[in-house]
Amino acid sequence: MEKSMEKKRILLVSDMVGYGKVATAAMLPILSYMGHPVFNLPTSLISNTFPYGRHALLETTDYMSQVFPVWRELGFRFDAIATGFVVSERQAQLVAGYCREQAAQGTHVFVDPVMGDCGKLYNGVSEATIACMREMVSVADLTYPNYTEACYLTDTPYYNIGVTYEEACRLIDRLRQLGARSVLITSIRVDGAPSVVGFNHFTDDYFQLPYDEIPVQFPGTGDIFSAVLIGHLLDGQPLLDSTRQAMDVVYRLIDLNKDNADKNEGIPLEKHLDIIQGSPTSAAPATQHDKQ
Repeated sequence: MEKSMEKKRILLVSDMVGYGKVATAAMLPILSYMGHPVFNLPTSLISNTFPYGRHALLETTDYMSQVFPVWRELGFRFDAIATGFVVSERQAQLVAGYCREQAAQGTHVFVDPVMGDCGKLYNGVSEATIACMREMVSVADLTYPNYTEACYLTDTPYYNIGVTYEEACRLIDRLRQLGARSVLITSIRVDGAPSVVGFNHFTDDYFQLPYDEIPVQFPGTGDIFSAVLIGHLLDGQPLLDSTRQAMDVVYRLIDLNKDNADKNEGIPLEKHLDIIQGSPTSAAPATQHDKQ
């Protein structure tokens, strides 16, 4: 994206969780703090984060089907759309169609195919979700699944020990074959190192960013990564630099909150917003590669 001082209008299309700082509740304060006007459209209302084991969920597809015609009539436009958890195939088709329509008018589309981690689907996520997320990835200017989600999307075996760099690049290419232009894969162990790997379609380059791992699990860290990443991209920063800054923010927030008693709530973002645009601390220098 071209560098610009003008702040961009972004639409978040994701779930709204009542108890826990995840999804829209995590992304909205970060992007607002970074100065971007943020709008939202909930894909579902969920009682609490999934790690608690039980939840109530209200799908909003019927409501969404009424929203898009109203927005078209009113002429609402967004510089970017960021999608997260999608509940059903019908909803995925509805959102993907709107994204394609907006993309034709210059809107950037960012897709986080929220499905699982550590080799398994999240509690409450069904096998049918995989097809829905493939539909979403097909419209993405940038998608950023974690390693588990990348494997489910591409029907690739998941290995606890990780992959080689060449295997990571092949996994990226399979995601690009689904339609995504640029790709990141997060939380992937590459040649033994926890890393984020990616492909930038603007430069035709692959890259790897290793990082130091803190052995603590919080829901919502992917949403924090997504918000910081998108915020910097909308400010015109390159993908590699934006990725690095998002990784550093996540690392610092996990480190500051690693002793929290109830980690299922997610990270209490409001008291940490001042570090969102902080300096790099956690990741090793990037390794960039020419197209394989």
